[in-house]
Amino acid sequence: MNTHTLALQLMAAQGCLGAFDTLYHHELTETLAQKTTARQELGIHALRALIYAALFVGLACWEWHGVLAYLLLAVFAVEIGLTLWDFVVEDRSRLLPATERVTHTVLAINGGAFITLLALNVAAWAALPTGLSFNAHGWLSVFLALCGVGVGLSGVRDGLAALRLGRLAEGGRDTAPVVFDAVKRTVLVTGATGFVGRNLVGALLRDGHQVIALTRQARQAAWTFGGKVRCIEAMDELTSATRVDVVVNLAGARILGPRWNAGRKEALRRSRVALTRRVVAWIARAEHKPFLFLSASAIGYYGIQAIGDQAALTESAPPQPVFMSDLCREWEEAAGEAAQYGVRVECMRFGLVLGMGGALPMMLLPVMLGLGGRLGSGRQWLSWIHVDDVVRAMAHRWQQALRAGQSGAGAGVTNFTAPECVSQADFSRTAARVWHRPAILPTPGWPMRLALGEQADLLLEGQRVAPARLEREGFTFRYPTLEQALRSLK
Repeated sequence: MNTHTLALQLMAAQGCLGAFDTLYHHELTETLAQKTTARQELGIHALRALIYAALFVGLACWEWHGVLAYLLLAVFAVEIGLTLWDFVVEDRSRLLPATERVTHTVLAINGGAFITLLALNVAAWAALPTGLSFNAHGWLSVFLALCGVGVGLSGVRDGLAALRLGRLAEGGRDTAPVVFDAVKRTVLVTGATGFVGRNLVGALLRDGHQVIALTRQARQAAWTFGGKVRCIEAMDELTSATRVDVVVNLAGARILGPRWNAGRKEALRRSRVALTRRVVAWIARAEHKPFLFLSASAIGYYGIQAIGDQAALTESAPPQPVFMSDLCREWEEAAGEAAQYGVRVECMRFGLVLGMGGALPMMLLPVMLGLGGRLGSGRQWLSWIHVDDVVRAMAHRWQQALRAGQSGAGAGVTNFTAPECVSQADFSRTAARVWHRPAILPTPGWPMRLALGEQADLLLEGQRVAPARLEREGFTFRYPTLEQALRSLK
């Protein structure tokens, strides 16, 4: 095997590692395209991706002779410079998780290896007449060309995201400040670094409240909130004398993921039910009891609604004997134990929360690439709510608890969904219309059922859930329709 072929093989490995880094870290866990602080990083990623696209496609089947050999060296130099710049910007803008640091290190070593091997050919290539010489390497060349197309699309996506974040930074999103309370309180938030948690903590800080964040990664959380939040990793770090006025319990492992085998189900219960019980145990020994405990749940409580069923599910609808329903029921029951200590407990049954984070970016990815369309039958109901309305509805529940006073101790449930419920096919069509993309490619349901098992019900089944209690109390939604919500996030 000559050095050129080895270099191409290392490039193929670089493509695989880069795809993992982009999809798992940048898109899934870090959601860079949704963070205004990642604008510069995304811009660098866009430039690097476009350079890699040119390298993958340009080197897949061709040798660069004559002057082009020196151009190749110049491209390598630019790529190395951008990589070093990327490292500096990342360290200034965010705290990278360990897996991403390891991945970046391996990428840097592998990239240095293939660049060195290709550079060894430059002297010989430069002595030849200027031009591209065709030299295919079978399936390796095909794979490299495909990598080039993929990384090119990723670069375009990062570039557009950087431009959009720039527009947001200049003009800001039209969001009125949320008022929780005239009195400045101390609020304990679990799951504070999650999508909803970050939005809530930001709103609480802007309203002048003190926040304590319970998180598994206190150092990263402190970085995320700029040192403005007290971050703890266990409830034992709070003494019984610590004053907490309101608890907002949002913690819970990501529901979409590995198949729901016995171990996975136990992990989901542990992250929700067991943690909630630890919070309630602290409330039991606290000298100053919170007056309100807002605890997350989900519309999965209602189980599965038959396709075509037009009935709207309100807070009085019963659960079903399926795992996602059992999980929510147990979660709410654990939270309800706090009521015996004179605390007002409110369970929030969330629909799909739309915003710059959470599940929406991955849901929109096929649409953004022009590959959107119905999922399964497309007739399953999708109950959703804009993240701004989630935070405003939490403030509403807080204010209602204040009005109720001591007589308000007990437990209640609220559906956190928008008034407009849509089918999954309507969601795809609306998103495609907002982003000016086609929505004509259906995705069959059977591969998802094969891959995800029972978990596929989250995607292929649905519930038409109405915010009956919020509407009865006169709550005004800022984004009552899906099109309004999506356009606010464009």
